[in-house]
Amino acid sequence: MKTFDIKSDMPTTAEAGVRLANIIRTCNGKDKVIKIVHGYGSTGVGGSIKQTVHSSLRKRVRSGEIKAYIPGEAFSHPMGFDEIIQTYASLLKSDSDYRKMNDGITFVILK
Repeated sequence: MKTFDIKSDMPTTAEAGVRLANIIRTCNGKDKVIKIVHGYGSTGVGGSIKQTVHSSLRKRVRSGEIKAYIPGEAFSHPMGFDEIIQTYASLLKSDSDYRKMNDGITFVILK
């Protein structure tokens, strides 16, 4: 599984959104699942990059561009992702963040 860190150099929210779009465009059809490192915000409640990533991924699921996404925190909090986690567990279980509560990452299931 490929990991992409879109926040390490402290980009603007808009730039992080562009990075996410480019990553998905580049990887879709080549990879089954990717991990996006977006951070969780300095307040620990969810920064603007994380919110932008999740909003973008929700839209991409609705449009059919990606199959699904799983926020890292969904492994420890009931958030409605249990069925998706079970469906794609075989693609995720080799990753070090699988089943860990990591608010700073999101798995993206590609087409």
